[in-house]
Amino acid sequence: MNASTMTASPAPDPADLVLPPAFTGLRVPATDEAFARARALAEAEAAGTLVIVEREDVLDLAVILAPGEPLASARRAFLLGMVALVDAVGTYGPPEMPITLIWPGTLMFDGARLGGGRLAWPEDCAEAAVPDWLVFSATLLVSKAQWGDPGLTPGSTALDEEGFGPDIRLPLAESFARNLMKAFAAWEEDGFSGIAARYLAHLPAAVGARAGIDGNGDALLERGGATERLALVPGLTEPDWHDSATRTVRL
Repeated sequence: MNASTMTASPAPDPADLVLPPAFTGLRVPATDEAFARARALAEAEAAGTLVIVEREDVLDLAVILAPGEPLASARRAFLLGMVALVDAVGTYGPPEMPITLIWPGTLMFDGARLGGGRLAWPEDCAEAAVPDWLVFSATLLVSKAQWGDPGLTPGSTALDEEGFGPDIRLPLAESFARNLMKAFAAWEEDGFSGIAARYLAHLPAAVGARAGIDGNGDALLERGGATERLALVPGLTEPDWHDSATRTVRL
């Protein structure tokens, strides 16, 4: 898996969405879900497409990737996507606020759930085979106003509650794309260990442990001579942070 495997679709980017050359932006209606739309497009090998849903209360995006290694190890691209998402949020958020991760894909901002990521791959792909595509999808709450008093849902937060500027959705999507390209370049040039370290630095579960990422993407946490394995796959397609009824982050 590397940056060079992300190729652009022939359609032009929307004029108000500035993306790296390897990406093509696709804005879709609020009735869509980026995860589902990107999976449907991936069947047509539209690698490099960044899908963004036109929904003001959330940032809902997904990117199609063309992996270059077997599925079992290619899923580590999910952790890379989470690093890019953390970096994008950190770029625009108040610098003193901590951004942490709950394994594997829940993004916490100042101790409250802000969003998270998902990963999809072809259902018929064997672990040892190179998948035709992967889809990384991320969702962040922009505003909880339509869901009532935010004080009644203290377990979650939104960008507008945390000091992010107005009209932040597209700048965050652009920043995510740039950081994703940088992370893929780092993986290609230096191996996955640097990406793993950056991910683990935001994982409170790894504090006090000798931590690493296995070749299949599982986290290994060693304490007192005992090793705990956090499996990657179970939390990818049906993550704890996602509310399927509202198609957004669980409040």
